[in-house]
Amino acid sequence: MKKFINNTDTLLDESLGGFAKAHADIIQFNTQPHFIRRIKPTAPGKVALISGGGSGHEPLHSGFVGSGMLDAACPGQVFTSPTPDQMLAAAQAVENGGGVLFIVKNYAGDVMNFEIAAEMLDCPNESLLVSDDVSFPKSHSTGRRGVAGTLIVEKIVGAAAENGTDLAGCKALGERVNRATASMGVALSSCTVPALGKPTFDIGDNEIEMGVGIHGERGRERIAMGSASEIVDYLANAIDEDLKPQPGQSALLHVNGFGATPLLELHLIYGLAAQFWEQRGITICRSLVGNYTTSLDMAGCSITLSLFDDELLRLWDAPVHTAALRWGC
Repeated sequence: MKKFINNTDTLLDESLGGFAKAHADIIQFNTQPHFIRRIKPTAPGKVALISGGGSGHEPLHSGFVGSGMLDAACPGQVFTSPTPDQMLAAAQAVENGGGVLFIVKNYAGDVMNFEIAAEMLDCPNESLLVSDDVSFPKSHSTGRRGVAGTLIVEKIVGAAAENGTDLAGCKALGERVNRATASMGVALSSCTVPALGKPTFDIGDNEIEMGVGIHGERGRERIAMGSASEIVDYLANAIDEDLKPQPGQSALLHVNGFGATPLLELHLIYGLAAQFWEQRGITICRSLVGNYTTSLDMAGCSITLSLFDDELLRLWDAPVHTAALRWGC
């Protein structure tokens, strides 16, 4: 294992400290317990949006704290859920009279710990579960995982909260975006968790893992390596069968890198995916390409399609000022 590390036990603290220094104009790092919060005050009565999860997915979620998105993010250890005390402290720090909306990726540890925090929080609060991964059926025992579509939920709900939408309205909007969003990923390699010191799974030079998660877990099927066009067709067909977009609909197309795939390849994937839906009469009205929901040093990517109407498009285009997303301001 070759990584820029002093000590695996202090890796997260040192990384978060560096992140806070790099973006001191936007965020503040609370060390005990760990959470990242926005610096600039919000309007009284604004709904506070809080998300979080295991580290290793950067810039998700800490990179999305700031004006127009999250009020706070709770980073756990690498691929480990944050603790309820982190979530509680973050909520108490940023709640401003409008209540708290927890945005939670559908992983058992995240769900459980956010539920505990919500029970302890002495203010109005709701939880929004993100479950955009179509690798498994909706009837899966634990439900579908929350993956790259989480960014889209956080951006759109963040814009609505900034504009004064109340707690119930923010939750309903987030559920609507979640229903209109589908993702699926492919891994060309595993990732290496620093504390483990070796890849989380073995994969042959001529194999790929389809439907992979973002924690180094295996996907739904291992197949032989194919061309970029064949891989995109596999992912896009799974997404298309789930969302069933109709000709004439508008959509955002997001190609997300898992950490070790260059933009040269990600833009190639985007071009193929855009062509796939444009040939079916879908209008790709917005795009996002890059490493946003990563899995440490995994080579691979995911494709996300989110169906948009005029309201969602307006909220996506609304100003945002975070470490990882910034436009309109």
